[in-house]
Amino acid sequence: MKKFFQDFKAFIKKGNVLDMAVAVIIGAAFTPIVNSLVNNIIMPAIGYLIGDMNFTDLKTVLVEGTPDPVSGELVGEVAIGWGVLIGAVINFLIVALCVFILLRIVLSAGNAAKKLRKGKKGEEPAPAPAPAPAPDTPEVALLKEIRDLLSKKEN
Repeated sequence: MKKFFQDFKAFIKKGNVLDMAVAVIIGAAFTPIVNSLVNNIIMPAIGYLIGDMNFTDLKTVLVEGTPDPVSGELVGEVAIGWGVLIGAVINFLIVALCVFILLRIVLSAGNAAKKLRKGKKGEEPAPAPAPAPAPDTPEVALLKEIRDLLSKKEN
């Protein structure tokens, strides 16, 4: 059992799992925005263009319902609500388009950053010029003198 929890802990700590969790949370927060865009802007516009039609009302009735005398709603109706399916497909396509656009922006920003790091036309940036030698400190001058004396002595 201890091995199981160790493996689970290692799995959770992997970067991909954390990235996926963040994506799910952002997707859940993004869903109401897309739903509002689809239900309140796009679908009414499409409905207007094809003749003042509400897609959620599109259905094929298999069994007619009877109106409830109190509420006025249909009771016992059996229908295939294919208009709701059309709305869901359009919703999916808009979400996919938004994710595609977001990925394109992120990838193009990453490519631009790579180009800035590499320099123009994919070339490596020119190396920085070597710094000018610092003036010798008295200690360095003394060490150089000792080195020179030792090399003369060996020859």
